[in-house]
Amino acid sequence: MTSTLLRPVTRLLDLALPPVCAGCRREGDAICSACLPSAMRRVDLPAGTPLGLAEGPPHPLLQLEWCSPFAGTTRRALHALKYDGERRLARPLGEAVAARWRRAGAGGDVLVNVPVHVGRRRERGYDQAALIARDAADALHLPWANALDRTRATTAQFRLDRRHRAANVHEAFAVRPETRASIVNRWVVLVDDVVTTGATLCEAGRALLDAGAAAVSAVCVARER
Repeated sequence: MTSTLLRPVTRLLDLALPPVCAGCRREGDAICSACLPSAMRRVDLPAGTPLGLAEGPPHPLLQLEWCSPFAGTTRRALHALKYDGERRLARPLGEAVAARWRRAGAGGDVLVNVPVHVGRRRERGYDQAALIARDAADALHLPWANALDRTRATTAQFRLDRRHRAANVHEAFAVRPETRASIVNRWVVLVDDVVTTGATLCEAGRALLDAGAAAVSAVCVARER
């Protein structure tokens, strides 16, 4: 209850206080022009650049892209967005996602975020992947649909070894009935903050395909190896 009451105050402070760069901590921009290239390290690489995964994009994804390694400025920015309430970081991160997809994406009709569980969203007051996806969609001039629900709470993937990640998110997603029309017969581009093995993206992709999506690709801000 306390965090709910404080959210309007937090938003007013966001407007009143100048942003501080997640990389160098200087006032001025959420990510300054000097630090932004490190958050966009892979943006200009050609499509088809080796992913560093054993067999390319994991099934059922047609394509998987990300903007930079999960380190340095990117790591600090995502941490601040997820845990410190710094929502202003969603725009530069979303624009980085859009830039990577514009350069390397094979196609797509609608962007859909990989959702956090409702309990986590209530605790934070927002879903960081939804904010990133919305800004990426704006930059790409594509629609964004908040089409997925996380049907059960899952353990944070980074806490698990690779063998247990797929089981952790198995059948953890479902398409929201009221948004099904937004993805039926459409090529969906999933958006998330961090990818490691791709297990979460794959499970979200299966839910979308089962609900009638024509195809699913994915693009993330960062990859954690």
